[in-house]
Amino acid sequence: MDKKTVFFLGISILILAVMLYFVGIDQVISALKIAKLEYIALAIIIQVATYYLYTLRWQILNKVANIDVSIKTLFPMILVGLAINNITPSGRGGGEPVRAYILAKKENYPMQETFATVVADRALDTFPFVVLAAITIIGVSLYFDFDSWLLIVMILAVIVIIVILAMIIYMSINPNFGKRVDGWIIGLIRRFYKKNSDEFEQKVHKVIEDFQATMKVVIYNKKVRRYALPLSFVIWIAEILRVYFVFLAFGATVSPVIIGEVFIIASLVGMIPLLPGGLGAVDGIMIIFYSAAGITASISAAATVIERLISFWMATIIGMCILPYYGTSVLDKISFSSSDEQLEEALEDDIADK
Repeated sequence: MDKKTVFFLGISILILAVMLYFVGIDQVISALKIAKLEYIALAIIIQVATYYLYTLRWQILNKVANIDVSIKTLFPMILVGLAINNITPSGRGGGEPVRAYILAKKENYPMQETFATVVADRALDTFPFVVLAAITIIGVSLYFDFDSWLLIVMILAVIVIIVILAMIIYMSINPNFGKRVDGWIIGLIRRFYKKNSDEFEQKVHKVIEDFQATMKVVIYNKKVRRYALPLSFVIWIAEILRVYFVFLAFGATVSPVIIGEVFIIASLVGMIPLLPGGLGAVDGIMIIFYSAAGITASISAAATVIERLISFWMATIIGMCILPYYGTSVLDKISFSSSDEQLEEALEDDIADK
């Protein structure tokens, strides 16, 4: 873990500590003492089941792309990817190139193909997010009294996500647009990569073509629409259900609609490429919105602490413990500072090997 990541983690934890101080640490501790452990245990079970569903969806996409890997093999890669997402201030996307790289190197598949399945996996996660985000924005505008600039920022964030998703899909199904992207990437290579540029450019052309071909197969496959896409909605429902049981542990019954709205808002904040996994900012947003929904600040803070321990810290700790298993090549060749740098370095290694 580099110094920049450690610094941002420290800032994030400091923000959370300050928020808990203003809420009242004694009150939060008192609320934690009354928590019913059976509901917290149930929330943990739901979270582990969610990890399995993530893995199952990725396995479906891999099989569509003729990458035959078991759930047992993919499961720890999912956890590593989630952990890297949580510790990198990169819009929660730093872990995607990591798991694509690990799958390519450990199972001997081309990086461009494994990365295509990861991109498709992220895209499938985005569909229910966009639907729920649109509902959330309407709900926030009706039931919460917030400045118009906040709604505008949320709307713009959703629009940006939709545009990026549309561009990736369009690039995969439209050869002409794909060639434009290809040309843009080659232009960058000519500016920054002088050594053996002609040979390297030909390999980059092949990588992009393979990526497009894999994405196209995934997009048009019926199994993706029948199984993987509905599974994405089930995953989001499980996420909301987990939070619901955490609040039940404190004797608070919260409407799943409210939980969904707060969850989506917190997810949007977590995508801001500033703090690792939105730590601190996401926690604060959750406490503020749950309090605004009528739950006492101490219960909101206590529930948020437990919820983040389950959803954020559990995956982070387990994933980082698993990461060394994949060897020094993953630790040395992939920097945690930027997902773009991760992908560039991993692709260069993969291209150079061909």
